[in-house]
Amino acid sequence: MSASVQAHIFYSGMVQGVGFRYTVVRFTQGRPLSGWVRNLPDGRVEVLVEGERAQVDTLTQNVEDHFKTQITDKKISYAPAQAQFRDFRIVR
Repeated sequence: MSASVQAHIFYSGMVQGVGFRYTVVRFTQGRPLSGWVRNLPDGRVEVLVEGERAQVDTLTQNVEDHFKTQITDKKISYAPAQAQFRDFRIVR
């Protein structure tokens, strides 16, 4: 079993108004991932997700494959997981 990580991700581009947050939540279902996703006032989407690195990487790859024409930039940073979330949800 690999160590759990926390990934903090910012997606830019045409990422609001296209079902981005709901799709991220859908991609986390059935996976041992927790955290949240939200729209930012500047047009970006912010994701904070915790889980095994392989699961987090699969999530980001699925999101990027699904929205490949909408995402123009991604910033991601990793830290040790804090185990502070029980599920994955949309927050405001």
